[in-house]
Amino acid sequence: MKKTIQQINKVAKEIGREVSLMEVCGTHTQAISRFGIRDVLPKNVKLITGPGCPVCVTSQNDIDALIGLALSGIPIATYGDVLRMPGHYGSLNEAREKGAKVFDVYSVSEALEKQKEFPDLIFFGLGFETTTPMTAWGIQQGLTVYSSHKVFLPAMQALLNMGEIKIDGFIDPGHVSTVTGIHPYEKLEIPQVITGFEMQDVLEGIVLLLNQIKNDDLTVVNQYSRLVKNDGNEKIRKIIAEVFEIADGDWRGFGTIPGSGLKIRNKYRKFDAKVKYKDILDKVDFSHSGEPKGCKCGEIIRGLAEPKKCPMFGRRCTPENPIGPCMVSIEGACNVSYRYGKK
Repeated sequence: MKKTIQQINKVAKEIGREVSLMEVCGTHTQAISRFGIRDVLPKNVKLITGPGCPVCVTSQNDIDALIGLALSGIPIATYGDVLRMPGHYGSLNEAREKGAKVFDVYSVSEALEKQKEFPDLIFFGLGFETTTPMTAWGIQQGLTVYSSHKVFLPAMQALLNMGEIKIDGFIDPGHVSTVTGIHPYEKLEIPQVITGFEMQDVLEGIVLLLNQIKNDDLTVVNQYSRLVKNDGNEKIRKIIAEVFEIADGDWRGFGTIPGSGLKIRNKYRKFDAKVKYKDILDKVDFSHSGEPKGCKCGEIIRGLAEPKKCPMFGRRCTPENPIGPCMVSIEGACNVSYRYGKK
């Protein structure tokens, strides 16, 4: 490990300028802070947190839609963190306190079991390529789903296209890469590395990425070859493609990103909550949907702001009382920064 840190310092000195590297995986965000990796890097190497937290990038419209359904009497099931996400009309937890049938589940299988008791139940599916396959399987088993699932690569391209922040290289999402493989990232004309989640993995990834930057090398380097294969997992991609089709996606902090969403195919439309409950959703007022007043989550997701620069961080906004979704999930930049005291 000491040798790897020495290599980082050596290559950073050879580059001779400030370098900004963005990690776009929530598990990497946790690992970087947990291991104190920022503290061992040379001053000219900066790590920036990007949109790798699936809860954080879920749009306000989707949260408000689910709360509208819940308050209309439709049972809702989803993962625990999501229940605490604040919307304009409160959170799903608060809807439950008002009498709505809202359930936290640990898996799609559990949601299917809950559906036996509540036949009208909706599962709120969100996340990237790693959580989508189980939702797809659930739909095939007859589970009604409100899909906020997304594919990740278009968000990385959007960051580059927007040009709001200088990014010299990406630490690509490790879990997503086990599904997608390496080749999709080759479309991005920027140095990239795929790494694992141990301290040595991340440090080795930074060395590889810095060497790419030094040599103007735009290839995708795979440090995580023990799990990530060149072609990824074709079987999982087929499961996703059977149930979902690519559509535009609504991301917090970005708005609409073309080709980044996953829409339930017409073949399974009777299990699509957006179709099944269109009459209720049409009555939900989305005019107030947007970031809570004073919340910088949208800027933090795009790497434009650091959590501790938000005036509400650690004061009004804490994991126990989150104002924005970046403080809700354990993968959120604000939650990570609050727990580890680093950023």
